[in-house]
Amino acid sequence: MKYGIPLVIGVGLMYFLYKNVDINSMMDTLKTDVNYWWFIPVAVVSIFSHVFRALRWRLQLKAIDVKPSFSAVLNSIFGTYVVNLAFPRLGEVWRCGYIANRQKASVTQVMGSMVADRLSDTVTVLLLTLVTFMLAQSAFGKFFDAYPQMKESFLNVASDARIWAGTALAIIALGWLLVMKTENKIIQKIQLMARNLWEGFASIGRMKGKWWFVLLTILIWGCYFLQLYLACQAFSFTINLSVLAVLVMFVLSSIGMGIPTNGGLGSWHVAIIFGLSLYGVGVFSPSNFDPRASAFAMLVWGFQTVLLIVLGIYAFTSMAIDRNRIESGKTKVDTTNDEIKL
Repeated sequence: MKYGIPLVIGVGLMYFLYKNVDINSMMDTLKTDVNYWWFIPVAVVSIFSHVFRALRWRLQLKAIDVKPSFSAVLNSIFGTYVVNLAFPRLGEVWRCGYIANRQKASVTQVMGSMVADRLSDTVTVLLLTLVTFMLAQSAFGKFFDAYPQMKESFLNVASDARIWAGTALAIIALGWLLVMKTENKIIQKIQLMARNLWEGFASIGRMKGKWWFVLLTILIWGCYFLQLYLACQAFSFTINLSVLAVLVMFVLSSIGMGIPTNGGLGSWHVAIIFGLSLYGVGVFSPSNFDPRASAFAMLVWGFQTVLLIVLGIYAFTSMAIDRNRIESGKTKVDTTNDEIKL
């Protein structure tokens, strides 16, 4: 169910999106309204976003005395995304297991550093969302004026006391479970895992190069935004979109990626089509989605997915070579110092 439900959600969203789209018009858009040369810089910027993410995570790993080579960390990042395409959210667990196994380190401590890594992304998305919604109030206001029922539904959920009370009770119960004194072996194991997770998470506070961490976070998300901006230059109907319009699409798509589908299947498309509709590219109507917006979402998502698969193939090939070098003694992995290739 954990991996089947996200796939069903993604496929269902894709069917919902494209069942009423004029496929012939969408194909005409892909033939006549796209300058495919723009996808070369999109690919370059995308690869750099992974490089910056690998550099950032390596800083956190060093703070807990786990010191893999940069190439190993970069391979783990490439591999994470291709694993997530098949099994949503499993990629993060996989990369922690890979690095911990390679460096003979604690899996839960490495997992804690990953949690901190992802939490920084969550905070970044929240900040971007707040700033973007303030800057683009007029565009969202027009949409909610056209669809007042959606605004009412959102406000009802946000003001539901039961949701807030349930969340508070869950946090209190979890905190009590982690600090209670008990002889129960299972609970003790959970508490040990929680401490190791916290150790990895807290490493962000004592690591060297905190400002590098901040800078790399800005570079990562700057690359993500630049990818979408460059993709907009490839289409005749989005080339004149303002930076704010692209920022709105970017924030919406980032939120969409939070829905656990395979690589944002369907959820990313919905967010992008909605964002384009706010700025005059079609109308956000389930009965008649604009073929241009649908073509944009399909092509950009498809290109990124193919790129992730190619990078994943490279990563797993490189990891196999690395494993053979370690087993043959050509690469010495020191768990306390940076490794040396002989």
